[in-house]
Amino acid sequence: MTENVQDIETLVDDWLTLEEAARALNVSPNRVKQFIRDHKLLGVRSQGVLRIPAAFVANGAVVKGLPGTLTVLADCGFTTEEALRWLFTADDTLPGAPIEAIVANRGTEVRRRAQAMAL
Repeated sequence: MTENVQDIETLVDDWLTLEEAARALNVSPNRVKQFIRDHKLLGVRSQGVLRIPAAFVANGAVVKGLPGTLTVLADCGFTTEEALRWLFTADDTLPGAPIEAIVANRGTEVRRRAQAMAL
């Protein structure tokens, strides 16, 4: 495991394997991989296993607002690890971490902040 992934491990409390994410979303593992390629989800390899933060999936679907935020972060040049670190690091002005705001249906403000970082 790389150092970049190790610090993400401490930020993200709960992870899903590729297979668990596929079951939670009621799709095939290959479809989950496509979601990752399309910036609808993010995943990291840890000890040879692809894992997705459990916070990205709720009620059988990708959390509303997450794909748009991931696209903005990718367009800003964020790597997967940088995007995960940003999403799960607390921001007192939100309050909470950006992923918490997205889950609470406050994704517009999160995307606005992500876009501002690109300027």
